[in-house]
Amino acid sequence: MKLLIPLLLAGFVITACAPMNVATEVMVEENSEEIKVQTAEPMLEATAEVMPDEALELPTWLTSELVNIKTGETFKLTDFAGKVVLVENLAMWCSSCLKQQEQVKLLHEQLGEDSGLISIGFDVDQNEEAEDLKKYVESNGFDWIYTIPSLEIVREIANLYGANFLNPPLTPILIIDRQGVVHPMNMGLKSAEDLKLFIEPFLSEGM
Repeated sequence: MKLLIPLLLAGFVITACAPMNVATEVMVEENSEEIKVQTAEPMLEATAEVMPDEALELPTWLTSELVNIKTGETFKLTDFAGKVVLVENLAMWCSSCLKQQEQVKLLHEQLGEDSGLISIGFDVDQNEEAEDLKKYVESNGFDWIYTIPSLEIVREIANLYGANFLNPPLTPILIIDRQGVVHPMNMGLKSAEDLKLFIEPFLSEGM
């Protein structure tokens, strides 16, 4: 009898303790799953909210207001979305720039009015005035848009594409395709034919 009592007591202890251990394990697992589900949903929502804004972010120079020196009207490069835009960085004192603009003029004559190409002259010399640039443009018969970008825009162009894009004698040109992607051209004077060969693939997109 003395031996049976301890054995019976031990059996009760084991029987009573066993379910408690299993229940505790299940509760821990269930609570862990609930925590995972509750924390995952806000993270997914936050990612969905943040990612599109980052993906759609454009350089400042494409979204900043510029002034058309010929008309006095303001515009942004994003106003020409869906078209191909040629941006030439220039200065009035630059003889190479004048030659390059003459080639751009010839390019427009070859492509025709409905080509979908927009040309914009960026006078990157901060010492030059809008009124003088207007006279320069009119006297040379250049009938596209001209503007004098701010120092902030000029600096951003240099940071993004290199300091040479602020060196007018190198006749730097940037092509913006129909999707808004910027394609820097090689430095140096480019003939109308060179420009045409580079630009035509972008003009053909989406037509």
